[in-house]
Amino acid sequence: TDRKKLHTAPVGQVFRLRPFHVLVATGGGYAGYRKYEDYKLEQLEKRGIEVPVKLASEWEVALYKSVPTRLLSRAWGRLNQVELPTWLRKPVYSLYIWTFGVNMKEAAVEDLHHYRNLSEFFRRKLKPQVRPVCCVHSVISPSDGKILNFGQVKNCEVEQVKGVTYSLESFLGPRISTEEMHFSQAPLGNSFQQQLVTKEGNELYHCVIYLAPGDYHCFHSPTDWTVSHRRHFPGSLMSVNPGVARWIKELFCHNERVVLTGDWKHGFFSLTAVGATNVGSIRIYFDQDLHTNSPSYSKGSYNDFSFISNNKEGIPMRKGEHLGEFNLGSTIVLIFEAPKDFKFNLKAGQKIRFGEALGSL
Repeated sequence: TDRKKLHTAPVGQVFRLRPFHVLVATGGGYAGYRKYEDYKLEQLEKRGIEVPVKLASEWEVALYKSVPTRLLSRAWGRLNQVELPTWLRKPVYSLYIWTFGVNMKEAAVEDLHHYRNLSEFFRRKLKPQVRPVCCVHSVISPSDGKILNFGQVKNCEVEQVKGVTYSLESFLGPRISTEEMHFSQAPLGNSFQQQLVTKEGNELYHCVIYLAPGDYHCFHSPTDWTVSHRRHFPGSLMSVNPGVARWIKELFCHNERVVLTGDWKHGFFSLTAVGATNVGSIRIYFDQDLHTNSPSYSKGSYNDFSFISNNKEGIPMRKGEHLGEFNLGSTIVLIFEAPKDFKFNLKAGQKIRFGEALGSL
């Protein structure tokens, strides 16, 4: 009897843990399969073959979301903070540079031994002269990356990639009260899209920029504007690479994101930093109260913070000024109003660097 007791307790514990292990293994294996499918799609695109849109079903999205990406991202963040021995730094960073095509000649500090851990290497600064800010065009790219989509917002839907959309209201959240904005807004009876357009004759535009792991991970102000409000959505941390963005509808609405809203000379302006797998950390330099990928996560929630007070009318940002940073890479979405003659100087799929023109009047 004693021997049975000794043997049955551990078996019971293993049995209780087994469903979790199966869930992680199944979800992780499926995520790996999707990565392989994404790779095949990329190869077809490079050959100029148009790939038909194939959206994930509800059970596929649920299975992907079952992978504990938030926990894994926090673990990855802690691993990134571990200080590497001096002798190990060059081999580790050189492997990363080779894998993701990092151009270290642009880095402010090229010596790999200078970076104590992976986090410092990811957030490396650039030499000032390598990213000149365009003075001619009114809106510049806030970061390095790849243009996934751009254009006018239509019918309250925004394209994350060609043929795959998400809801404008779900992405930005409920309308912000007029007391927290510098300008008057349209009546509540209009659509959500019309409420954001504050001046007659203006249209709403959007631009989506994907930051790959090898890109420069800081982001900057895309224009001269005033940030009046921050809305933080805790959420999933699924991959946001172009293959997944083409596969999961409303991917950006599922993921954790930080929405900065305010105004520029033509009215409403917003910049949203979208989190992704291993990018649980989104930092906004002037917002010390922001804490992303927190263990206390409430599904479907969001929290607001206003930068307008009795003696402060928001945070003024100059075009090209440092705004925030990611760890590893992610996505930035710009949504703003401008006159109807605003034109983008872009092509879908093109690579762009911080400081280069997005568009102008």
